[in-house]
Amino acid sequence: MSIVLLGATGAVGGETLKELLEMEGVGQLTLLGRRIVPEISSNKVSQHLINVFDPITYDHLLMKHHTAICTFGVGEPSKVSKEDFVKIDKLAVLDFAKACKKADVKHFQLLASVGTNTKSFSFYLRIKGELVEELKTLNFERLSIFQPSMILTPSNRYGFSQALTLAVWPYFSLILWGKLKKYRGIKVEHLGKAMARNSFTKNKGVEMLTWSDFQALCNVPA
Repeated sequence: MSIVLLGATGAVGGETLKELLEMEGVGQLTLLGRRIVPEISSNKVSQHLINVFDPITYDHLLMKHHTAICTFGVGEPSKVSKEDFVKIDKLAVLDFAKACKKADVKHFQLLASVGTNTKSFSFYLRIKGELVEELKTLNFERLSIFQPSMILTPSNRYGFSQALTLAVWPYFSLILWGKLKKYRGIKVEHLGKAMARNSFTKNKGVEMLTWSDFQALCNVPA
């Protein structure tokens, strides 16, 4: 399997990368980003610094890849303007997807969010929903949309609000059952593993994956 990953320096992308490096089925792994991932010695990995807002800087690197995984985006949307959020989380990702389609990538995987909807009252979720709908029109052979709720990281990355969430959410998740399971918090290492392992499952068309799917891909009881 030849895989290209955009966003490997982020929390989820980093965990996805760790899992991919351990998988024997990965023959070629291309990392694209604004920073280099340090301390990688695998001979199946190639890294490239790119301008994420200019596909010309990377479109030639996408050929002969079967799967593309995109975990690129703003870590804390409240820290940037709405204009910058759209530029990063929608337009840059859509340009990447279009370049992948042009390069004949068969399977595109996106890290989105639970509740993404073009009619959402939340600006963040509405923009994510618009992105998903535009990705559908590209007609990838397979399109995987990962929709986590709260992503639980081992350490606080964004200040007091995240510290509070990390402390409370694991207990809050215990009362979420049935259709509400999709709102359960997911450990970042489980989400990364799920994105990596989903590359090797068989499916076609559009699939929307939530908490129970992540747990199943990681062989963790749901």
